Amino acid sequence: MLSIFDQGPPPPCPVPFNLAAHVLGQTCADPEKVALSVLGLQAAQDLTYAGLEQAVRGTGTGLLDAGLTPGDMILMRLGNTLDFPIAYLGAIAAGLVPVPTSSQLTEAETARMIEELAPAAVLRDPGVACAPHPLELSLADLRNMYEMPPCDWAMGDPDRLAYVVYTSGTSGKPRAVAHAHRAIWARQMMMDGWYGLRPDDRLMHAGAFNWTYTLGTGLMDPWTIGATALIPEPGTDPAVFPDLLKRYSATIFAAAPGVYRKFLRDDVRVNLPDLRHGLCAGEKLSPHLHRTWTRATGTELYEAYGMSECSTFISSGPTHPARGEALGQPQTGRRVAIVDETGPVAQGEPGVIAVRRDDPGLMLSYLNAPEETEARMQGDWFLTGDIGAMAVDGQITYLGRNDDMMNAGGYRVSPVEVEAVLSAHPGITQIGVTDIEVKQDTRIIAAFYTGPAILDDSDLHTYVQDKLARYKQPRAYIHLPALPAGPNGKLLRRALPAYFKAPNT
Repeated sequence: MLSIFDQGPPPPCPVPFNLAAHVLGQTCADPEKVALSVLGLQAAQDLTYAGLEQAVRGTGTGLLDAGLTPGDMILMRLGNTLDFPIAYLGAIAAGLVPVPTSSQLTEAETARMIEELAPAAVLRDPGVACAPHPLELSLADLRNMYEMPPCDWAMGDPDRLAYVVYTSGTSGKPRAVAHAHRAIWARQMMMDGWYGLRPDDRLMHAGAFNWTYTLGTGLMDPWTIGATALIPEPGTDPAVFPDLLKRYSATIFAAAPGVYRKFLRDDVRVNLPDLRHGLCAGEKLSPHLHRTWTRATGTELYEAYGMSECSTFISSGPTHPARGEALGQPQTGRRVAIVDETGPVAQGEPGVIAVRRDDPGLMLSYLNAPEETEARMQGDWFLTGDIGAMAVDGQITYLGRNDDMMNAGGYRVSPVEVEAVLSAHPGITQIGVTDIEVKQDTRIIAAFYTGPAILDDSDLHTYVQDKLARYKQPRAYIHLPALPAGPNGKLLRRALPAYFKAPNT
């Protein structure tokens, strides 16, 4: 039997459709229900569904009144505040195309984005770095829009462009990924396939408002079914998350593995009487961390696999827990295969994890890059670049990357992008970058270089500071007499970890 999971497609997306309207479709059912609680150590700030919809649709009106036209692209340079999801949904409600970006990006990185996207406007928090743009709307401008008359929902073809996100690629150049309005419709397959989410749930997400993982799993998905989202206030120490989970009666907790590592200890037990289970995504969950969570809480931890190009489509969940070391199985409605260059491989054989090119959660394309888009396709399949194996029951085991992509705290980072920056340093003649496991479940980005002399680490940290987002910056620099290379002189990046002697964080 071939490694194909296909139990039929999901229900078709309704027509006409608007992503933001779908997210807030439960508002009328209970307008005064709390949609969001921002959790402090002493008290929470609540926002009802009625208040949320008013702010979102008022923002849509304000953006149109600012001279923007449906279809215009808007670069989002906002910080970790509630303004981020409100602006995102407000833009989509009005038919505009937001481009959410990490607040850690530097001015130089945003300059390249502005050149590529030619956005009509930038939504700008003054505390967030950004290259100049002729039309900048400030935080004060956005907040003044919240009480404006609500915009009409811009309904239309679910396959039309809704938003753009950036991801790093193996080429080293961040790629703009274009998604359709139907992407939110595809996420309903996660509700049972991963979350086990119900309207009476209180889902606490540990991430920042301006992280796409938080935006989807922590906010939009709970709102879509009328549940309550819980977000710790910015700057909250992860050590207090167990207290917040208990105090605010969280029923589900979602975070990246790095967050779990920060507050879990092998010998600590956590009393969380309302919690049903935890959710994990962003990087591979280690068996040790999984065991530590289950011992500490007495609940399960369900893992999911997805990427910027496609919403999470393989997961474990309450109705189908993972078996052994497997990730889980494709969600009902997803069509997934394990392929090689000839097509789907036999069950149990390793190959590239692939999802059908007509999956409603799959990107429209890499923006303005049709050749690069098609290069990721093989017949009916979109190739993820990750290696896996499918068992006879559909469970998929993750076997690693098919390239050299790194994972830094849940962010995928291309070593080529980091190497391109460091190669311009006058004291470096050759550079190789990879991620290194410095202790169990902890990885850092390390740069290995050659040059006439050993360079001062602090000088190198300063050199990359205004050129790379913080999560892309190496934490360790290692001078070598020569970098490992193959017979043709090509860098053997995967041989670099053997040259790492001791952590230098």
